[in-house]
Amino acid sequence: MAKTINKKVVVFDFDGTIVDSMESFAQIASKVMPKYYDIDSNKAYNLYLNTSGIPFFQQLETIFHGNPINTTAANEFEQEKKKSYHEKKLFSDAADTLKSLKEKNVKVIISSNNFHELVEAFVSRLDIKFDMVLGYKENFSKGADHFEHIIKKTGHTKDEITFVGDSLKDADKANDFGVDFIAKEGIFTKNDFNKHSPQAKVISSLKELKEMF
Repeated sequence: MAKTINKKVVVFDFDGTIVDSMESFAQIASKVMPKYYDIDSNKAYNLYLNTSGIPFFQQLETIFHGNPINTTAANEFEQEKKKSYHEKKLFSDAADTLKSLKEKNVKVIISSNNFHELVEAFVSRLDIKFDMVLGYKENFSKGADHFEHIIKKTGHTKDEITFVGDSLKDADKANDFGVDFIAKEGIFTKNDFNKHSPQAKVISSLKELKEMF
């Protein structure tokens, strides 16, 4: 397949895109949320996935706007998540794909709304050298904050950046800022992405990127 994308920077979402962790997160949410809200585990599971792509405390605020229990529920979710997070594995084609991009002189950057310290600790154990690792910090989140930081630090323009993510909100963040987006199937299907963001390219596996760049 001929090269189809000429970009200098590929920004990757982390959980669900590079790390196979979203099913675990959804299972935790399905146990935590019914303890605090009048919903069952199936409803909690689906609400979590449908609002994924932003920090969990923001997901709760989106679903249960203004509920004073949101902070407590979010804290329990984060504590439960940490217990097994570092046992999670990369998707089987992730490391090879990332190394292939690096070999083609494409900058590879992580942009996650998981907490920065948690992502940084996970990445430190990997045999992959990222050009930048960005996680969630107060007033610094995935989307415009991260993209502006990347542009400032790398000197590349938004036209030279592609964002790869697995959620509809990832597509929104790319579209809102004006960078190209590649959707990775997982929690959302190609049909979901086609309806939500028709201009986005959709891949089912990260290894497809090796032929696109």
